[in-house]
Amino acid sequence: MDAITQAKKAAGEKAAALVQPGMLVGLGTGSTAYWAIEKIGEMVKGGLNIRAVATSLASEKQARELGIPITSFSEIQQLDIDIDGADEVSHDLQIIKGGGGALLREKIVAMASRRKVIVADERKYVKTLGKFPLPIEIIPFGWELVFRAVQSLQGAPTLRTKDDKPYITDNGNYILDCAFGAIENPEQLHHQLKAITGVVETGLFINMQPTVIIAYENGDVKTI
Repeated sequence: MDAITQAKKAAGEKAAALVQPGMLVGLGTGSTAYWAIEKIGEMVKGGLNIRAVATSLASEKQARELGIPITSFSEIQQLDIDIDGADEVSHDLQIIKGGGGALLREKIVAMASRRKVIVADERKYVKTLGKFPLPIEIIPFGWELVFRAVQSLQGAPTLRTKDDKPYITDNGNYILDCAFGAIENPEQLHHQLKAITGVVETGLFINMQPTVIIAYENGDVKTI
């Protein structure tokens, strides 16, 4: 296991330690959240009694294979804690997510959670958001119109593809990965994008006051 993978594992396991018996838990998506789910699965095997909502079909599959009981918002109103990864976390704790394609479900779960915990390795912790292209989930119909509207906001969008076809989210939508350069005002950009008809959700997770766990290649783990 290389140093970055070790760092991700350390961050995921530290976040998993925050899960208490009886909690309703949001399970994130991505390479760092993966390790949190693995650890929670180990804790469940050891007798921890929880229920969880997953942010993607992939995370739900992983959780079920580990024996983590899965529930849904038809049965519960709110989650106690949500543990998820990030593509970028700024020093003022604004976040870009969606590199794994699960941003819509991730935001629904985050908004339904009393406590939000973000796990990431040191490469994701940045002064200003924007080096990572901002994912935007959009409706497939008329996506070209959304593409052009994003361009009018000085963004450089790319339609995400997989196997030479448009990438399809778990919700049946497309994703635009949009280069805006340094995002000095993420809240304003989020609202501008959401005002475009056809945009379902943006990967900007703004003003969520998360607990952020950053793991470093040297083995240190820092909670912010």
